[in-house]
Amino acid sequence: MGINTESDIEANLQIGPTDKGMVRLFIEAKGLEVPMDFEPDEAREIAEEIMAAANAAESVKR
Repeated sequence: MGINTESDIEANLQIGPTDKGMVRLFIEAKGLEVPMDFEPDEAREIAEEIMAAANAAESVKR
């Protein structure tokens, strides 16, 4: 499965700080839980990548 492969899988995403000073992305889908912790600087880089992808997606002709 790749970026352009559509799927009917439903998932929940939660984002927040942990009590250890990390930023957690918590994904839950079909009974599977995936916690991913990042240093604040890493989280900022991810946020920048998400913003860049959103900007690129806006320019795609539909």
